[in-house]
Parts: sequence; structure tokens; C-alpha cells
Amino acid sequence: MATIEQLVGRWRLVESKGFDEYMKEVGVGMALRKMGAMAKPDCIITSDGKNLTIKTESTLKTTQFSCNLGEKFEETTADGRKTQTVCNFTDGALVQHQEWDGKESTITRKLQDGKLVVVSAKQLMCSWVLFYIHSSHNCSISLIMKRRTTCERKKFEITSQILEH
Repeated sequence: MATIEQLVGRWRLVESKGFDEYMKEVGVGMALRKMGAMAKPDCIITSDGKNLTIKTESTLKTTQFSCNLGEKFEETTADGRKTQTVCNFTDGALVQHQEWDGKESTITRKLQDGKLVVVSAKQLMCSWVLFYIHSSHNCSISLIMKRRTTCERKKFEITSQILEH
């Protein structure tokens, strides 16, 4: 089972399924949905054990929130919604539960086969698969640059295996 420390690092989106339908379901307008579909964001997760920060950055927009696990906070989502959100780490997954205007959504981040899988659920489900780019700690500059330039899946897996040994 994964630990929260294993989620820490920079992750790059490589696959998205059902994202437009999910955004439509939570009330995102067509223009923002089209822009969101074009974005290929990086997700940067940092944690000091209790405090957690998730930053999503792309060429279109960057959003970030910080919270203490288990404590409710106000989040402003990428589409501008103000939500009451709580994040917990349960069964090896980071679970982010949002509530706004009588609606709710749950976003689950977990490791699966060395990739970060993000599943958003309301009635419809969408998923993102992200590859690990680098850790925010214990890395040399050359390691970061090598991993950042390794985009193809097979090259990444080979590089990743070599770097772990």
C-alpha cells in the first residue's frame, strides 16, 4: 500500500478519460471545458507529513491549494467554484472530497503500476493517468533534467528502473 510520501513529486498527465463529461456534470461551461481538454498539466504534490500542497500547472492556468489532512478548508477550483473541501489519506489513496451549492465530488489520487491515477467522481467518472517526473526532494539537478526529458513510456520505465538501483 502506498504512503503519502510516495505521492510527493511532479507528475505529468499522459492520459485522460471522461474529463469533458465530468466537467460538464459539475457545471463547467463549454469554453472552459474546451480549454481544459487542451491542457496537459503537471501535478506537483508536496507534504511535510500533516500539511499537504497540490499544485496543478499548465500553460493555460496554474492552481494550488494547501491543507491539513482531515481539516475542512475553502478551495477555489480551476473553474472558479468555491468548495468546502477535506483531504484524507485512506487505504493508500489521497481522497479529496468537495462540497458546493448542494453538490459534491470526490477526487482520489493513488499509485497504480508506478503511475499516479486520479479518479474524479460525481455521477460520471473521469480518470487521469500521470507519469512521475521527479521528487521534490533527494534529487540531483541531472536526475531532474534526465527524467523531464524522458517522455516516452518505455524510455521512462527503463530510466526509472535504472535510477532506482
